[in-house]
Amino acid sequence: MTTQSMETGNMREAQTSRGPSPLFFSGGTALGPVASALSQYTPDAVHVITTFDSGGSSAALRAAFGMPAVGDVRARIMALSDPGRAGQADVMRLLGHRLPGTPSVLCCCAANAPAEKKCGPDELVATLRAMASGEHALVKALCAHDRAWACERLCAFLEQMPDSLDLAGASIGNLILTAEYLDCGRKLQEAARRLAEKAGARGRVLPVTEDEAHLCVRLVNGEQIVGQHRFTGKSADRITSPIEELWLSASLGDPRPIALRASAELGETIRRADLICYPVGSFFSSVLANLLPEGVSEAVRAAPCCKVFIPNLGNDPELLGHSVRAQASFLLNRLVPGMDSVGGTGAPEQASWQAESALTTLLIDDDESRYPGGIPHAWLHRLGIRVVKARLVTPRSSPYLDAELVCRQLMALL
Repeated sequence: MTTQSMETGNMREAQTSRGPSPLFFSGGTALGPVASALSQYTPDAVHVITTFDSGGSSAALRAAFGMPAVGDVRARIMALSDPGRAGQADVMRLLGHRLPGTPSVLCCCAANAPAEKKCGPDELVATLRAMASGEHALVKALCAHDRAWACERLCAFLEQMPDSLDLAGASIGNLILTAEYLDCGRKLQEAARRLAEKAGARGRVLPVTEDEAHLCVRLVNGEQIVGQHRFTGKSADRITSPIEELWLSASLGDPRPIALRASAELGETIRRADLICYPVGSFFSSVLANLLPEGVSEAVRAAPCCKVFIPNLGNDPELLGHSVRAQASFLLNRLVPGMDSVGGTGAPEQASWQAESALTTLLIDDDESRYPGGIPHAWLHRLGIRVVKARLVTPRSSPYLDAELVCRQLMALL
């Protein structure tokens, strides 16, 4: 066999061994079960994750180190972890462990929270030092190689941790990822790659930006809220008026909009995706937030693939007052600047061409009554967006989507 023939054969083998590469814009934990299930079908899915969380232990780390939020990145890496790898369960237990206590940023919102063990700052630091020295039970359970890695990363974190850092409720996985972030020159994408390799993640996890920024919203009643944790309804009171606008700011104390640009690598990854999905999850803070950095919308429009929106089943506090049509309009207006998708005005052919560059398919459960406001079939048809109906909810998964059924539909669309 000639050298050229061997090279051609190797290329073909690499192409056939590579799985489909769907790309998801998400954050938080809602897509975790789908991400985990999908990793059984393809190891090459790409997960673009938001880095704007301003609550919980992420807030303490952001304030201490001036960095983007790492919690959602860590959670997705864990969801993609290969459970079949030797010793993997022990690594996941360590990464998922939290120190006791409630982060101070949540104390004002935790009046009705169940009582838990109170630990002072010195006790929390002592627990972390026990982990870093290998004396803690969770670290002792690791194999020698993983134990050495965990101890080294936690020691590195402790060396750079300011005395003022509030460790209450801190995720050990977040602390380790922060140590990686600081070790590789404050490059979150590289830090995520390192942790994903250690976790045996079956898929790529990419932060949407390396920059520090916060989410801001304006409500229909004119109220302006700065900080993701203040409008998601998870760690604060739920909003009482619909969200009408979303943007990024530089800090929690300054609501002025800022412009961030996605990396060229992320843009190329989006353009080469085999499918793009706007999935279930917190619509504004997880899905739409990923589309805010400049360059993302352009890359989506340039990608010649199927673009799928999977709407929530009415269980997202951020979507107060917003129907499926309103959600699709937010997506289209962000992805196709200048398009009047809410009114659907203009020539049908032009509207269809514009919409299809950003959204081609709506994937819904076959019971349309699950969606507040219903499904706007005529409006979607006018925009050239097809509706795919399938059984996505089971008695066991209700009121949420069944991860396995969603994965089958996505693979069929691929």
